[in-house]
Amino acid sequence: MSAQSDARYSPKEIEPRWQQAWDSDGCFAAKVDPARPKYYVLEMFPYPSGRIHIGHVRNYTMGDVVARYKRAQGFSVLHPMGWDAFGMPAENAAMAEGGHPGTWTYNNIKVMKGQMKPLGLSIDWSREFATCDPEYYGQQQALFLDMYKAGLIYRKTGIVNWDPVDMTVLANEQVIDGKGWRSGAEVERREKEQWFFKISDYSAELLSALDGLENWPNKVKLQQRNWIGYSRGLQFAFDLTAPADGITQIEVFTTRPDTLQGASFVGIAPDHPLAKALEAQNPAVAAFCAEARKGAATEEAMATGEKLGFDTGLTVQHPLDPDWHMPVWIANFIKMDYGTGAVFGCPAHDQRDFDFATKYALPIVPVFVAKGAEEAPLTEAYVPEDSESVRYLRPIAGEPEQTADQAVDAAIKLCESRGIGKDTTMYRLRDWGFSRQRYWGCPIPFVQCDTCGLVPEAKENLPVRLPDDVTFDKPGNPLDRHTAWRSCTCPECGKPALRETDTMDTFVDSSWYFARFTAPHASTPTDLEEADYWMNVDQYIGGIEHAILHLLYSRFFARAMHKTGHLSAKSIEPFNALFTQGMVTHAIYQTRDAQGRAVYHYPEEVELRDGAGFLKDGKEVEIIPSAKMSKSKRNVVDPVAIIDQFGADTARWFVMSDSPPERDVEWTASGAEATYKHLNRVWTLGDKIAALPADAPGEGDDELMRALHRAIDDVTKTIEGFAFNKAIAKLYELTSILSRTKASAKAQKQAGRVLAQLMAPMTPHLAEELWHRLGGAGLVTQAQWPQADPALLVDDVITLPVQFNGKRKAEITVPKDASKEEVEKTALADQAVIKALAGATPKKIIVVPGRIVNVVI
Repeated sequence: MSAQSDARYSPKEIEPRWQQAWDSDGCFAAKVDPARPKYYVLEMFPYPSGRIHIGHVRNYTMGDVVARYKRAQGFSVLHPMGWDAFGMPAENAAMAEGGHPGTWTYNNIKVMKGQMKPLGLSIDWSREFATCDPEYYGQQQALFLDMYKAGLIYRKTGIVNWDPVDMTVLANEQVIDGKGWRSGAEVERREKEQWFFKISDYSAELLSALDGLENWPNKVKLQQRNWIGYSRGLQFAFDLTAPADGITQIEVFTTRPDTLQGASFVGIAPDHPLAKALEAQNPAVAAFCAEARKGAATEEAMATGEKLGFDTGLTVQHPLDPDWHMPVWIANFIKMDYGTGAVFGCPAHDQRDFDFATKYALPIVPVFVAKGAEEAPLTEAYVPEDSESVRYLRPIAGEPEQTADQAVDAAIKLCESRGIGKDTTMYRLRDWGFSRQRYWGCPIPFVQCDTCGLVPEAKENLPVRLPDDVTFDKPGNPLDRHTAWRSCTCPECGKPALRETDTMDTFVDSSWYFARFTAPHASTPTDLEEADYWMNVDQYIGGIEHAILHLLYSRFFARAMHKTGHLSAKSIEPFNALFTQGMVTHAIYQTRDAQGRAVYHYPEEVELRDGAGFLKDGKEVEIIPSAKMSKSKRNVVDPVAIIDQFGADTARWFVMSDSPPERDVEWTASGAEATYKHLNRVWTLGDKIAALPADAPGEGDDELMRALHRAIDDVTKTIEGFAFNKAIAKLYELTSILSRTKASAKAQKQAGRVLAQLMAPMTPHLAEELWHRLGGAGLVTQAQWPQADPALLVDDVITLPVQFNGKRKAEITVPKDASKEEVEKTALADQAVIKALAGATPKKIIVVPGRIVNVVI
């Protein structure tokens, strides 16, 4: 591989050349090598939406920096890439534009891969797959059958969000203001047979195991804890004063049994068995429940939306006082899929209940007040910030002066002693309903047989492939209409049967892909030998928006894969370390049309002058700074254009240098230009050092070596600590020192080669060029990471500031072990100190060893 010295830095020329060299040498092929430690780094794989933007570049460059660094450290590195390729956008494109979702998806993959390759990412592309590849989803179906056999999957009737126009189940996140996100139709809450993963069986384990994830961000672990939602409380039943349709009790679960004396009503969900029994007999109840089912889907929306109720006319007895009767209401803010689908309302201490009670004139009875306060009418619910700050007005058990935690314990013990209820632990986490009524997803490998019922497909018949000849000219799932595809043979009795037409939620596809990367072409979901070598993922990188569902589902799948024999026990927590990167932001440029609507403009359409932006026709644009990159707002930066103008190394260096990687970074043209100029300086520096005669003498070799080894130590530590911006700051310092040094040619060339090695994770192409021109052997990509000499990290001299009456006036350099007398003598001889004294004699000189010199005048 040759490289010619050239005073002109030309990324267009050098970057493809070095990428070809890496490919020719197979530098990034992941190989099992028991003699070396392994390292598996993975970025959350992308959805092939069509084009990447500079935000993707930041994400993938972070992973690439780690992968290249670990490879140089002697690790056998796995750094793969694939595509999260199923999902609604492809189906929507087929509906809008015609054609097939697969064509749209694979075309987008081709475009996005073409954008990523010029970045010089150290990816083992031989392991690439898309989740819509039959080879991938066929193994997902095999895994599905194993999980079903292990009792981790079941089918039952459940409440779903149903879009009556698109004729599909919607996730809660796809319901916006009660309407389908795509169709705009009023969403209905329907009962429908659905497939479920039994993730709730692992609630306790998924929660407790978070404590062991030491290298995960605390904010992510907190979100998972809240989602799993451990609750300890009392489960008991209210007796109806008169049975209703054979129902005599209403079961409830409460975490605050200490507030039973403030109970005002019992509320039930519109889908509660009692509500269903009543709506079958009463048209008014049926109308209310039907309307309530159209309402908010998420808990947050239910909490903030209008509270609506229907008085059933029924009453229940209070468990502690049979003469105390309370009304039973059907309420739109109670969900059937948490707890028992029924609650008792304590309006004085729950804002949701307070709003409801106020609306319907129900009693509001305080159970406790703040310490030192007296009982008074409430204008809002009193919810104390902690357990310690209350005084009980109506304690169930125990003394008025007790903490809320103590009162809960006392209430549970009292109720249990009276046979009223039992101490119960409950989790918010519900089983994962994953079946979707759409085409572009992994088919569920089951058939319906008139003789055998619901039957799993035989593994030898996998994959159950999606048919290609489908149309989207009618609403609903095309698989329902595809008679030829649906018709099959029962794998048990051989009689005619019908295929399941639901497909899997795309979260399923991304819940095990990390394991498939260890052996992407295996004839089983994993190759245990390969998985045992590569797993776990040592460093996982992705957005905070995936902190809950994707990571939680992946943790569940790893446990399920262990139970079914596809992963070993060590991998039940699949990600050893997690890093959630910040976004790359960019200003939004907008004008207004004649109707006052916003019109957005791409950055390349806007010329910036003196802090203002203008279109080519001279029209000024409104600038909204530092906004998240969004295709709809057109504030995206195309990496292809940046690479074409400045080169991939400029893009990589900039997104790593400007701020800590966990924070947002704003892309600016001026920042990119400044980065490009710096890399030009490095290029020129390499030329200058390369031109030095090999035996050229100099002075200051020791100082240069000390600076070099400090840089090695600093860059190593900052990369290990994911402080890439600090690593780059140290490289700026080293470049500056190397530019000024008068050291010998031998020392300068050694320092230049080390500079290339330290820059290689961030700017691999320029590093290869610098390494080659300064006599480095082979490829810097394959060179061993430099080691800092501990002896050169110890400073023999130190620099001390000199203050006059508390104001800094000078600084001096003295031997590290200099005595106070030597420090004082050096200070008084310094020219800046002599000038500051102006002939005066100091009253006192105070030397703080190793810290500072204070001169009192």
